[in-house]
Amino acid sequence: MQVFRGLHHPGIAPQCALTIGNFDGVHRGHQAMLALLTNEARHRGVPSCVMSFEPHPRDWFAARAGTPEAAPRRVATLRDKLAELQRCGIDQAVVMRFGAAFAGQSPQAFVTDVLQRGLGARYVLVGDDFRFGARRAGDYALLDAAGAKAGFDVARMMSYEVHGLRVSSSAVRQALADGEMAHAAALLGRPYSISGHVQHGRKLGREWGTPTLNLRFGHARPAAQGIFAVRVHGLGDQGDDGDDGDGTLPGVASLGVRPTIEDAGRQLLEVHCLRWPAALGRDGAYGRCVKVELLHKFHDERKYASMQALREGIAQDVADARAWFATR
Repeated sequence: MQVFRGLHHPGIAPQCALTIGNFDGVHRGHQAMLALLTNEARHRGVPSCVMSFEPHPRDWFAARAGTPEAAPRRVATLRDKLAELQRCGIDQAVVMRFGAAFAGQSPQAFVTDVLQRGLGARYVLVGDDFRFGARRAGDYALLDAAGAKAGFDVARMMSYEVHGLRVSSSAVRQALADGEMAHAAALLGRPYSISGHVQHGRKLGREWGTPTLNLRFGHARPAAQGIFAVRVHGLGDQGDDGDDGDGTLPGVASLGVRPTIEDAGRQLLEVHCLRWPAALGRDGAYGRCVKVELLHKFHDERKYASMQALREGIAQDVADARAWFATR
């Protein structure tokens, strides 16, 4: 999959079958839409394309209003969103910077400058609640009429349901906020996961006998927070000493701001693997890109009264994780 920041790149396909949206989490409703898009793209002999936004439009509007807390919590980082789009067979992703200029476009300017001139859309697929242009003035009827005039097809996909419940990014966020990881997985069609490169930290865990893998979450407000039982992909080869026979490693993880240690507002995923492949050595994980599946939530992040209390809390979390995996 090719990824472009903005429209003005020579490598962007001159024509495409397009869908537009934030695609936060790339849940099962998104996946159904992407499957329809790739089928329509093949039928027309053009590449499939997703246009998404960074920052999230609601992030930008909330920051502009001085209420950043009103923005939705983020399900996935941009890295993970793009990885899922690629897994779904998308040929091209265009990430638009959402700001004042983009927000101020009239619906007609959006159609002419972005859909026609920028992307050469031959087919445009949108969701049932799609709006576009300044003040959300454009709707499906306006887009359909513009497509008929300009010569591109427009289609709308209605809501996708699982067990009678509408699948949405909002529903995934709520499930993660409630610690309902099995429900989140049902909405996503896979376990909820976060990926990134393992970075160096303060190595306090190593000093305490619980070394951790440190991954940054590239957004200030993740949808999930707390202490979790996890599986780590990307460190063990299948059959390695220490893994579970499928190349994964069981572990316990903390996702949050580490309030006892620093609470600088940076979101960090810290993972302690319950078993460790001997072949990696002590420092073999640094720089590697890993995927961490969050399988079960034990409790919210806690601020401990002392470093000793923190150490005791970590030891209890490790014990809880071992007990949880022992029943699986």
